[in-house]
Amino acid sequence: MKSHAMCSNMVRCLGDGNTSLQKLATSIVFFFCLSDVSCNSVEQKIYVELNNTVPCVRLLNATHQIGCQSSISGDTGVIHVLESEADLEWPLSKGPNPPYMVLLESSLFTRSIMMKMKNESNRVAGVAVVVPNTSPPEFSPHTTCPNENTGVYSDNYGPNLAHCNTTVWNPRGNGLSYEEFDFPVFSLKEDNETEFIKQCYLDHNRAVNGSAPQYPLCAMQLFSHMHAVTNTPTCMRRNDINFSINPEMVCDPLGDYNVWGSIRPYNDTVFGHKENESVVIAAARLDSRAFFWEVSTGAEGSVSGFVTLLAAAQALREVTHEAPPTRNILFAFFQGETFDYIGSSRMVYDMENGKFVIDLDNIHSVLEIGQVAVHSGTNLFLHSDPVSRRNNTVNDEVREELFSSFFVFLLVEPNVSQPLPPSSLQRFLRAQPIPGIVLADHESAFNNRYYESFYDNAANLNLTYPSDLSPEEQLEFVTDTAKSLTDVATVVARALYKQAGGNESLVNNIKADPKIVTQMLYGFLVSSNNSWFQACHKHTGRYGVLGYLGLHCFVFFCLLEPSPPEYYYLLANLTGAATNLTQSQCQKPDELPNESRQMYSYLWVQGIVPPNSTERDSFCVRASVRLTKAVSPAFELGEYASKDYSTWTESRWKFIKARIFLVASRDLEMLTLGVGVAVLFTSLLVTYFISTKADVLFSSTREPASAAY
Repeated sequence: MKSHAMCSNMVRCLGDGNTSLQKLATSIVFFFCLSDVSCNSVEQKIYVELNNTVPCVRLLNATHQIGCQSSISGDTGVIHVLESEADLEWPLSKGPNPPYMVLLESSLFTRSIMMKMKNESNRVAGVAVVVPNTSPPEFSPHTTCPNENTGVYSDNYGPNLAHCNTTVWNPRGNGLSYEEFDFPVFSLKEDNETEFIKQCYLDHNRAVNGSAPQYPLCAMQLFSHMHAVTNTPTCMRRNDINFSINPEMVCDPLGDYNVWGSIRPYNDTVFGHKENESVVIAAARLDSRAFFWEVSTGAEGSVSGFVTLLAAAQALREVTHEAPPTRNILFAFFQGETFDYIGSSRMVYDMENGKFVIDLDNIHSVLEIGQVAVHSGTNLFLHSDPVSRRNNTVNDEVREELFSSFFVFLLVEPNVSQPLPPSSLQRFLRAQPIPGIVLADHESAFNNRYYESFYDNAANLNLTYPSDLSPEEQLEFVTDTAKSLTDVATVVARALYKQAGGNESLVNNIKADPKIVTQMLYGFLVSSNNSWFQACHKHTGRYGVLGYLGLHCFVFFCLLEPSPPEYYYLLANLTGAATNLTQSQCQKPDELPNESRQMYSYLWVQGIVPPNSTERDSFCVRASVRLTKAVSPAFELGEYASKDYSTWTESRWKFIKARIFLVASRDLEMLTLGVGVAVLFTSLLVTYFISTKADVLFSSTREPASAAY
């Protein structure tokens, strides 16, 4: 509105004269005013913004950086749709219009093709990967030996078992997630935007009979400039350099929160060793990752394990209240295990340094739930550490108590000389020889064909629903996958109760609830915005979808107050008790007798909507469930080049954007530049001429006012 008013005033002022110079000046003002009005629409006519894109971002550790990034102004290239590996010859050598933005289907997103483009990065501006709605036979961008340098096996502990010398756990891994690319790599959904890009390529870029296409050409521009470079020590040092009042951080340590709870509460202000206290730890990992930022749900890799443990915890609620076992059971859900065991190493560190409610000497044993997506015709396997079992005491505990606890399911013990698979238990063993087993669906190599990839989704767990069901009906529908995991959860719950010294006559009464399992699977893998998750949560709105790392944007952990995730509320609802406290009492329970925040967490949850009502039946849940930091001890100690702890950080960035447009030939661009320069100098001359004649152009001759008598 301001520019319109200014133009009107300028035109009105110039319009008072009658000379040809005044008319010329009026025309110039009109030109600039019209340019200002239409400048926004010009950009929209030039560019088509791509909305359904996800970038590969940069991560750093103590020694190097991995991932992708664009230049600070974005990278632009002529689009080339790759149809086969042989077709790489065009963008890498034959094509006359480099650099190229290579668009490829997921079947061509292989290490061989990506490394060829990396080696010719001067001719490749970037890569866009079309992710289909169906999965390939197999794909894992992770390494073949996950977390090989931060587990228990090393030159000093089972050297023959270190670095996957005897067992390659992820033979399908191509290592792409741990490569560095000097160009941006984005993923695109298989939708109308992708079809539009392909049509633009066919209309403008496709070579006919080997001849070069004619201008204009269809081009793509990708923006994903990363602030951090080199490695974690470098970026953390730059974080500490303050040259301005509002210094900008360049990277953040990967971090989130572990979730833990116990059947008997602990005072969360009293840390360290507990006399005459013996604890069985039941553990599972929460996080997953993929090549692209925040697009991994980790269905088999993590969800199958922590859903099983949540269901087992719920199955134990009644029996542990009725007949408490002699040992306590602590349920631990670890974050950041993909990146060198961030969550478990932090809990062990806290136990060693008197910063946790128990210490390592209080631990009787550890039972970890790994990948347990029991496929048709497969068994479950009980993995243990062959090195610690050389100690007769540890070996007896593993064989007589842990293995004997699993007595009703088809379970197999792998070869005793085989090492533990990648697991949180390894971090406990680094500190102390603790009896422990890892329950998994694989004897040696992973069964998971999509380990740490965006294809490890609901389809990988065969999570399917009849087509005629509504979303709410799907939420209640008990799938075959849910039935299988319910069986596993029942076995785990019974084993934990027996292992904790519970009443064996009650063991067969322990059963997991298939309805709860199917609701969790639906919520974590299909739609988290559902009535059951809402009922268990404290607020309305859209609920987070599982994804990159901590399932909820695992970075930027430095918030003063944590935002409790879904599984925190689920563990509280599944193991806690509903109270009669009002909302205000739930927020300040210490003001009431027999209530204590030191012993319990108090959560006000929405509850369900009763029949014939529109208001939710909210209530207060009291549970011995807590959040603790899952940030690597390396950042607590300031040891950014640590070899003992995870040092992973994630770079920050300003914005992520992708767009396509038609690019003109170099000759036309130079001609346009020349015309622009000519117009510039012409306008300068006209401006100079107008300024020298300002007294003539902008003076007004007024007729003498008539006298009034």
